[in-house]
Amino acid sequence: MRNVTRLCHTKSIVTVNGQFPGPKIVAREGDRVLIKVTNHVPNNVSLHWHGIRQLRNAWADGPAYITQCPIQTGQSYVYNFTIVGQRGTLFWHAHISWLRSTLYGPIIILPKRHVPYPFPKPFKEVTLVFGEWFNADTEAIINQALQTGAGPNVSEAYTINGLPGLLYNCSSKDTYKLRVQPGKAYLLRLINAALNDDLFFRIANHTLTVVDADALYVKPFDTETLLITPGQTTNVLLKTKPFYPNASFLMAARPYATGLGTFDNTTTAGILEYHKPNSSSSTKSNPLALLKPQLPALNDTAFAANFSSKLRSLANSQFPAKVPQSVDQRFFFTVGLGANPCPKNQTCQGPNGTKFAASVNNVSFIMPTTALLQAYFSGRTNGVFTTVFPIVPPLPFNYTGTPPNNTFVSNGTKVVVLPFNTSVELVMQGTSILGAESHPLHLHGFNFFVVGQGFGNFDPKKDPPRFNLVDPVERNTVGVPSGGWVAIRFMADNPGVWFMHCHFEVHLSWGLKMAWVVLDGKLPNQKLSPPPADLPMC
Repeated sequence: MRNVTRLCHTKSIVTVNGQFPGPKIVAREGDRVLIKVTNHVPNNVSLHWHGIRQLRNAWADGPAYITQCPIQTGQSYVYNFTIVGQRGTLFWHAHISWLRSTLYGPIIILPKRHVPYPFPKPFKEVTLVFGEWFNADTEAIINQALQTGAGPNVSEAYTINGLPGLLYNCSSKDTYKLRVQPGKAYLLRLINAALNDDLFFRIANHTLTVVDADALYVKPFDTETLLITPGQTTNVLLKTKPFYPNASFLMAARPYATGLGTFDNTTTAGILEYHKPNSSSSTKSNPLALLKPQLPALNDTAFAANFSSKLRSLANSQFPAKVPQSVDQRFFFTVGLGANPCPKNQTCQGPNGTKFAASVNNVSFIMPTTALLQAYFSGRTNGVFTTVFPIVPPLPFNYTGTPPNNTFVSNGTKVVVLPFNTSVELVMQGTSILGAESHPLHLHGFNFFVVGQGFGNFDPKKDPPRFNLVDPVERNTVGVPSGGWVAIRFMADNPGVWFMHCHFEVHLSWGLKMAWVVLDGKLPNQKLSPPPADLPMC
């Protein structure tokens, strides 16, 4: 636990090694990583290594009650994994309740030794982690929301490397500053660790070159503004100006929001400070005189769609895009908000006196009390989960048009079972039942290719012929467009139980999540490894 003062408010927060944000993990592609986690706080804790493939090693993935029971107070667990075929920026975070509001940190994966980047070598590399700051205890916030059925209280601020910045009251000293030299190239490793918000980011009077997304290289393209959803990472090259020896500019992030009442409409800012080489001083600028970046409107869905359409895999001989050209199984999932009835003798504050819920194919996921992976590996799945998850919506309707009269969801712990090496095509369709919203969907254990996206209802006849099967972007988290759909393809080549969920923590808490069970293959190197001896028990 650590006491931190932010926005005229002091509170205790849960941290790793007393650091906020948490420690940076630096490794190379091919490295084996061992991280011993000892829980010294009253909360149960589990950590997720977001984006790490965890090949045949779901035991190290981290989501509580999916691949492991949480680490209880006084217990330890060693996360033991090898980084295979990945290089770039990822991050780690708590994966239980809302503890990831303060429990997060960067994962930097360098290329193998003597393997260069496929872009000019930067002068320096800098990590920028966007987060969200709550004055209140986030565990109390979500517990109250789940009890009353209402939307949770929103955050007080966004942060850059844990600091809210000079645009907030009482935070002028809590401003991140990046000191740069003129005429140099900097690699900025951007991570969105915010709980509930997509973020626009821009540096005033500068252009950024996107070179990597979710630890996978992309065809470089220039942009002044970028969009990054919770769970996504983006590496950009910043080429500093040659004629600003003593100047400062604001770099700012604020939300892209399509829903109602679950976002904080404020702006976090840091300062990009130029200074002369071999000088320890830089000009102290008047904060009010700093050039401010112009960010898109809060609900600029057109910008969001245009930006995501620019992302393409390198798809060259060194970094091929291995897009499944044929499909063994197709799935169509609706993702969106709904409601649960209010229990008898209780007053609920959700829509029309109900409780807010969220679902995939109208199934709002109920978290088990036994980890799914342990139940699956031991063969004791009765009473833990069923394999009857609907692969299409149980009741088709006009998904992005007039909402149906019945907004209630079903509830259960259901999974989809896939044979090893199944090629999968999944279309995720946003709904407007309680208003259209974007949803950043994260798939554990896999990267996938984003082969298509669009607005309105997906058309199974007209849309697939336009899929990009040549160089689609490959990533682990994708935004389902507000009032639209996205199509992904992946190979189910990693045995185990793998979580898929919205990375808005409020939607995750309401049940917008499900799990895939990928069966063992026939060969020894196609089978899930046995659990480690120190795996936490429930």
